[in-house]
Amino acid sequence: MKKLGFGLMRLPQTDPNNPAAVDVEQVKQMVDLFMAKGFTYFDTAWMYNGFASESVAKEALVDRYPRDSFTLTTKLHAGFFDSLEDRDKVFNEQLRKTGAGYFDYYLLHGIEASMLPKYEEFDCFNWLLEKKARGLVRHAGFSFHDTPELLDRILTDHPEMEFVQIQLNYLDWESEWVRSRACYEMAQKHGKPVIVMEPVKGGTLARLPEAAERLFKAHEPDMSVPSWAIRFAASLPGVMMVLSGMSNVAQMEDNLRTMENFRPLTEEERALCFQAADIINGKTAIPCTGCSYCTEGCPMHIAIPQYFSLYNEDMREDLEEKGWTVNFSNYETLNGKFGKASDCLACGQCESVCPQHLPIIENLKKVAAHYGK
Repeated sequence: MKKLGFGLMRLPQTDPNNPAAVDVEQVKQMVDLFMAKGFTYFDTAWMYNGFASESVAKEALVDRYPRDSFTLTTKLHAGFFDSLEDRDKVFNEQLRKTGAGYFDYYLLHGIEASMLPKYEEFDCFNWLLEKKARGLVRHAGFSFHDTPELLDRILTDHPEMEFVQIQLNYLDWESEWVRSRACYEMAQKHGKPVIVMEPVKGGTLARLPEAAERLFKAHEPDMSVPSWAIRFAASLPGVMMVLSGMSNVAQMEDNLRTMENFRPLTEEERALCFQAADIINGKTAIPCTGCSYCTEGCPMHIAIPQYFSLYNEDMREDLEEKGWTVNFSNYETLNGKFGKASDCLACGQCESVCPQHLPIIENLKKVAAHYGK
């Protein structure tokens, strides 16, 4: 397989305030472009796009292409089962929603220290192997958001897992929270192929501070900024697939140009990525990737990723000189549809599911203080 995978997580929407309102016709166009260039890997999950992603996969992909012409991946998340029977209810519903008949790759989703006991209590590793034995899953693995030490333990206890999916990008390579490099090296140690998620860090590495963008453009004027992030991940030995959560046709076309005739980074180009990371780290107040795991269970319906994005943009500005940015108006607009940052009850639901382990409650206080509510 070619190394670029279509992550069906941030699909184009007809209503920006309703993640399930997917622009299916645009997704079909994106799928057709992807398949026409010989790329075949599609990644979805139970709760992506307000639980609509798997159904969109059926409409845009499964119903329109022969089953043996593409690779379809989905996942079981610990937040959506509480019994042995629930595991099968989710799985069977995924088969129905996608119409796929079987899944080429199936993952236990987002394993971290707080979730692992549940996967073990409900014997999910063996459950997944049973699905594989019955031909309902071709390859069994898991996605992971925690320390390399925990990854070592899981891969030692479960050598039957065939691959691991980790967050990896040049900004998180040496991050004390994500530890991309150390987790990648642990997967290498165990001989497990790596699937990369968040190579562009939820769009963060597509919109860089001006100084970082200048670094890349001076070296390769015709390369897009996000293409550097895709190439960084795809250049690493042992990386079998790089997922990109493309949200429109333009992003699809850019990634296809980058990966159709893939050229690995040179050592000089890798060094430029790390220079850019140093610049970005000096400008990013809240390292949120916009995955929106935090919003599904928020009792106050707070638009957490959107507020963090506005706040990050403002923190890159010279606010003493400007005094005001358009994001103050954008924040007011969002307040009309979602809870305010100051509405946070500090229940902790968001922090319990955040793959980045962000102190969301404290960060919402910063947002509320900045925008005055």
